[in-house]
Parts: sequence; C-alpha cells; structure tokens
Amino acid sequence: MSHELHRAQGPKSARFYVVTVSTSRFQEKVRGGSPRDESGDVAVEMITSAGHAVVGRDLLPDDVTAIRKKAFELMARDDVDIVVFTGGTGLTKSDVTIEALRPLFEKEIEGFGDVFRFYSIQEVGTAAFLTRATAGVVKGKVFVLLPGSPNAVKTGLRILLGEVSHLLYLVRQ
Repeated sequence: MSHELHRAQGPKSARFYVVTVSTSRFQEKVRGGSPRDESGDVAVEMITSAGHAVVGRDLLPDDVTAIRKKAFELMARDDVDIVVFTGGTGLTKSDVTIEALRPLFEKEIEGFGDVFRFYSIQEVGTAAFLTRATAGVVKGKVFVLLPGSPNAVKTGLRILLGEVSHLLYLVRQ
C-alpha cells in the first residue's frame, strides 16, 4: 500500500495528551502559582487547530519516576492516541525524558528525530544536532518527545500533524 492510501484509510482525527516536563514550572505549580507553559500552549493550539482533540494536559518535574508514572497512566487510557512530551530532551544532567521513556518503546520511530533535526538545522543551524527528539510506539500509542522550546514544539508538531492519519493507520495494524 502507498502512503497516500494509508493516510486515506487512517483516522481523520486523533486524541492527544500533552505533557510538559520542567522542574522550575512544576515547582511554581506546587507553590500554588500559575506557571506559564508557552510550549504546552503552542502544542494545544496547533493540535486543536488541525482538527484533533486534546484530552488532557499535565506539567511534571524532570524526574524519571514521575515521567514513567505518567506514561504508564496514559498507556492504560482508552481515550489517548498520541502523547506529546515537551522538555527534558537536551544534554544536561536534569534532562531525563528520553531516559525515562525510550526503554518503554516497543518500536522507536528514529526517522522522526532525523526529520526533526533536518528542519531544525534550517532554523537554529548546527546546534540542531544537540537535540535528542524522538518518537516511539508503546501499547498502541504514539509517544513523541520534543525539546521544550516553543519553536521546537512548532517544528515537531508540523512534522507530526502532517502524518497523523498515516502514523495511526500503521500503528493500529
């Protein structure tokens, strides 16, 4: 089958869950504040503007246990097709989103990171190689791991949203 046929046979809308990983914003939330989550806002706006639903949203600290706990919770939900994590994909010691989630992948979608870096190099130059953005399939759900900057979220979602039908068609086979 061609990718055009996969797109045509795949679902026309998907149910997303958006998770922002940021210790500083999480601590602000814990203190009773109203943390600004521009990357999460960008993700929700792009997803809904493309005709998809955002069924939930969360803010977590840079903590392997907290990230995995949320992932297991989302894997068990029937109303989630795609989970977008923003943040924690860099190279600092506190960036642990990749370490928390990659071991759970049944299949990694390495090409997502390749395409992400291809577009990123046009925006940020050679610094694009510093990202570890990736995606994978876990329990029939697509997990997309993006850097935390609003521009990176825009780049990643432009790539993802163009292939949602195709991607979900393949994952559900």
